[in-house]
Amino acid sequence: MRRIAQVVTTGVGAFSTVWSNNAWGSGWVGETAARPETTTPALSTLEFAAGEIYANAAITQRLLDDSALNIESWLSSEIADEFTRQEGIAWISGNGVNKPRGLLTYVSGGASDGVHPGGNLTVVNGGSAATVSADGLVDFAYSLPSPYRQGASWLMSSSTAATIAKLKDGDGNYLWREGYKQGEPATLLGYTVEIDEGMPLVAADALPIAFGNFSRGYLINDRLGVRTIRDPYTNKPFVNFYTTKRVGGGVLDPKAIRLLRIAA
Repeated sequence: MRRIAQVVTTGVGAFSTVWSNNAWGSGWVGETAARPETTTPALSTLEFAAGEIYANAAITQRLLDDSALNIESWLSSEIADEFTRQEGIAWISGNGVNKPRGLLTYVSGGASDGVHPGGNLTVVNGGSAATVSADGLVDFAYSLPSPYRQGASWLMSSSTAATIAKLKDGDGNYLWREGYKQGEPATLLGYTVEIDEGMPLVAADALPIAFGNFSRGYLINDRLGVRTIRDPYTNKPFVNFYTTKRVGGGVLDPKAIRLLRIAA
């Protein structure tokens, strides 16, 4: 998500912007005709608060003194990896309580149901029970309005990708195209496929696939990077490494992303 979403850095506890309902009024007029006032869009505030993630690991002073390994460096790397994993989970399914609002929660009955003034994300029925169909994927992709398909990509787990990679069109051609070079993403129906293991698996009533322009549709706000306080006093004979990071996230434009639901 960090790679494909819009990422901003803030100097305060939350990132704020406005949402317009785009209710512009306009009309054609003659050269000398009157120009009455037209409608003006309504603006609503959008706020993305930064949640805080922490770890408070304890290591004995003796181990720090005697280990041939640089324990502090190893610990920093491991905690950074853990924070990355927790962020990824929150950006997909976080409930917004001291953490980001996850992409999949902006649906009817979700933790972010009705939070965005522009409404929830559009959920498209895949048209096939407990699986993904080729025709369903085509309909799903074209359900996204044309302006948002520019720069759009797919988001799914590796398991879902393995299922879709086997699908063929009516002429027996695979819909999936692997990248030509190592590290180059695969494409599906001409759009890049991004893999996120936090996305659900293909199952009845699940939302295993998202498609859209994520840089326009989802925002990540960084307040502070990883910060560590080394505390050798509070918990002798242990040295505590109190590590924190503040980050938030949520849907910026619900029109920019679609979710595919597997039929129940």
